[in-house]
Amino acid sequence: MIEGERAALARAITLVESSRADHRREARALIGELMAQTGKGVRVGLTGVPGVGKSTLIDQLGSNLTRNGHRVAVLAVDPSSARSGGSILGDKTRMARLAVDRNAFIRPSPASGTLGGVAARTREAILLCEAAGFDVILVETVGVGQSEAAVADLTDIFVVLLLGGAGDELQGLKKGVFELADIVAVNKADGEGRARAEAAAKEYQAALHILGSASATWKVPVLTVSGMTNLGLDRLWNEILAHRRVAEASGEWAARRQAQDVKWMHALIEERATARLRDDPAIRARLAALEAEVAASRILPEAAAEEIASMLERR
Repeated sequence: MIEGERAALARAITLVESSRADHRREARALIGELMAQTGKGVRVGLTGVPGVGKSTLIDQLGSNLTRNGHRVAVLAVDPSSARSGGSILGDKTRMARLAVDRNAFIRPSPASGTLGGVAARTREAILLCEAAGFDVILVETVGVGQSEAAVADLTDIFVVLLLGGAGDELQGLKKGVFELADIVAVNKADGEGRARAEAAAKEYQAALHILGSASATWKVPVLTVSGMTNLGLDRLWNEILAHRRVAEASGEWAARRQAQDVKWMHALIEERATARLRDDPAIRARLAALEAEVAASRILPEAAAEEIASMLERR
């Protein structure tokens, strides 16, 4: 891992993604061994509605960065099939250049129904990528539901990708998403779409002016970019670096990571509780019976939940 072997990194991420108890113990030991090698990377989250062009933009941005001496890891969290749990997007096939770049690593991971489409082990995967010497970590989320908030809790900088002239129904990016954004980029600003993108950027800038910024030291920029033609991607990276400088100087960079570690702890506590529900034979049997009772309207869901909570307290 420390020597930067991509095959070793892939095996390590497979280990941390496993739900087996013995694998979880091994994963914790591995991350503990590697913690001193982590924390030096820039963790960038990217989100946007399906079709906004995230994968194309990441492929071009990542290629720009590796050309300039960076090592780039992409954690692309795909939506999963509800039936099989398998990944159905295949982002890796849409990042043709990075897929064959020796200074890049792409890991598509099925979301498997976790909140907001962000894989349960993405936090650990970020640490492993940093330990393997990747200094830029790009986390691409599926851009649906609560995934925007989830990816913001994993990364240092949150980039929201938008489209110009897409209509209100496609811009399901509500006030809450703008409040999370550190950078807004209107993509596909090429060809006939350039004028629409520039007009949309002005509208978004005005909206952000009204909403204000979550940070007292950073004014959220609105850029026009094109992942297809490489337009504006150098400026996007420069804004990412500028944000880091400002956040480090103000102390927000360290504070953000500390808050994320606390949220990680709470997520692990919830996971342990869920594991007890799954692994305790008596609780599992009673849970199945209560599910049938609730489905038949013979018991209220709240009463069923209270019974299971009491069983957990007694164990």
